[in-house]
Amino acid sequence: MRQIVTFDAYGTLIDFQLGPTTLKVLADRLDLDGLNVEEFLDDFRVMRFQAVLEDYRPYDEVLHSSMEKAMRLHGLEYHPSDGEALVEAVPTFGPFPEVPDALRALKTRYEIAIISNTDDDLIKHNVANIGVEFDHVITAQQAKAYKPSRETFEHAYQAMGVEPSSVIHVAQGWEYDLIPTRDLGLSRRVWINRYGRRGSTDYRPYDELPDLSGVPALLGC
Repeated sequence: MRQIVTFDAYGTLIDFQLGPTTLKVLADRLDLDGLNVEEFLDDFRVMRFQAVLEDYRPYDEVLHSSMEKAMRLHGLEYHPSDGEALVEAVPTFGPFPEVPDALRALKTRYEIAIISNTDDDLIKHNVANIGVEFDHVITAQQAKAYKPSRETFEHAYQAMGVEPSSVIHVAQGWEYDLIPTRDLGLSRRVWINRYGRRGSTDYRPYDELPDLSGVPALLGC
């Protein structure tokens, strides 16, 4: 039976530097009196999550709209060029240091795939930055749905021609990946808890690792 290890991309494989990039883009406005930068970035994160729960639209539009809403909430003047600068930065993000070697080890035994909340023209550059060939790259653009929707995962399994029982999913995103995959019948789930978040017994079973370096040994490679 084919066995596939699927990965979330941004935050799991790719060092998703959206927060620092946002601060660079808005550097000329961050001296606003009373602005709490950490609260602003957290609200931006929450608004991106809320945006992907809505009807599907391209990821660049998700970034534009959620950035504008977060900025308006905190009294920051929004320019369309702010969103453009953020979208243009996404394809430049590269992998976490341990990722390429871990993926090469896994490829000795498994097919490897990406399931990502992104557009095709963005993720192709990130994949090239990783430097490892994937067997499948599934995007929200292809599924016309974003994680945490089950539709995204179900589209991925259909596109890859596999049953969920042959899939091991590896992801950093708790709310995007670990919560929605609990009841999909996956072979195994691995949480890459890079930021020391608290998990939940209600969403077990899952393995937990701090980064990707231990995944090959965990999965018998």
